[in-house]
Parts: sequence; C-alpha cells; structure tokens
Amino acid sequence: VGHIFAEGGPEGTAFYGGIVGFALVSVAVYWMREYILYVLKAGHIAVMVHLIDGRDVPGGQGQIAYAKAVVRQRFAETNILFVVDQLVKGAIRAVTGLLGGIAAFLPGLDGLVRFANTVIRISLTYVDEIILGYNIRIDSSSPFETARHGVVLYAQNGMKMVKNAVWLALILWGVSFVIFLLMLAPAGAVVYLLPGHLSGWGFVLAIVFAWALKAAFVEPFAIASLMQVYFKTIEGQTPNPDWDH
Repeated sequence: VGHIFAEGGPEGTAFYGGIVGFALVSVAVYWMREYILYVLKAGHIAVMVHLIDGRDVPGGQGQIAYAKAVVRQRFAETNILFVVDQLVKGAIRAVTGLLGGIAAFLPGLDGLVRFANTVIRISLTYVDEIILGYNIRIDSSSPFETARHGVVLYAQNGMKMVKNAVWLALILWGVSFVIFLLMLAPAGAVVYLLPGHLSGWGFVLAIVFAWALKAAFVEPFAIASLMQVYFKTIEGQTPNPDWDH
C-alpha cells in the first residue's frame, strides 16, 4: 500500500504503509469493540427485563448463564439491532453537530445546547436496547415484526419518553458530577504516589475514573429507567395501523 502512494525510497513507502495500516487496524478494533460491548449489553438487557418485572431468571439458571442463552437464541436479532444502534448513533451525531454549529453563532447558548444534546442522546440512543428488551419480555417468536411494533409504540408515546429523558438527563448530570467529586480523592492518592512532575494529572485521573463508573453504573441505570417507563406506558396499547407499514 505504501508503494502505491509513495514516490522515492523505502522510507516514504514504509511511512505511508504504516499510516494506512494503523488506520485500518484502528477501524477494525473500534468495530470489534463496539460489537463485543453490544453483545454483552444484550445479555445484560435480558436479565434486566426479568428483574424489572420482578420475575426470577427462568429455569433456575444463574444470571450469566441465562444472559448467554438469550444472546445465542437471538443472535441474528442482536446483530440487526447492532446495525440499528450504529445508524441511530450516526443520526444523533448529525443532529447534535447541527445544534453545536448553531450555538457557535449564538453566544450564551452553549449550556442549553449541551443539555438539549443530552436529552436527544438519552431519548434516542437506547431505542434499540428498549426494543430488544420488549422482544425478550413478550418472548417473541417473530422478533423483526415485534421490533417494528415496538418502534411504532415508542413513537406513539414519544412525548412521554422525551419528558422522562429530560428528567433523566438532569439526574445523570447530577450523579456524574457527584461521581467526579468522589473520584478526586482516589485520583489524588494515586497521583501522590507518582513523581512530582505528574502531580497535575490528578484532575485527569478523576475524569477517567468518573467516566469508567458512569459507563458501568449510570448508563445501565438510564436504560433500566427508560425501559421501565416504556413497559408501563405501552401496557394495553396496540400499534397505530396508520404508522405500522
């Protein structure tokens, strides 16, 4: 590859080949990471659905064994919803990027735009996870038809879901800030053990620790909260035939 783009000696060939190779490997690792995390998340959702309904895991299985069984059973469905998840994320990035561009020309709106972006992400990012939970909850034998119905029901109750997303965004911001404050102490202890010229990294370490805890606890809380609201809201409802095409 480097030979195609570079002219001259082996140094240029190696340089361009290294850049292209690094880029390809980075993309491959990113997608592998996203996919593996999504499959793990599917297992978590399977267990979460039963806990939300106050039911025990079927067959007396452990939570991990049951999660693995559901992922195997719904492997094709999980793959499709992974693609949906990536498409939703792309659409969200486009919308939030547009709002960010507007805010750049309107000084003083940065905080409002960031909050609006958070609400958009919360109300839309987890749609596929909620639909997967809906399929598992009703034990659908036609997952793609059920997923279509689930999306229609979500849209029918869009205003209620967005309203809950607003409150959830406020809670998540507050919890994330508290986590950051709590992480300052352990981050400071780690930095204390490091050489003097690294002492300024305490703030950065606190952010890293807070981000890790947010991914481990806050995001599952957000999914469980929206799923609980969704299940309660659609109880007894049927998809609007005008929307279900």
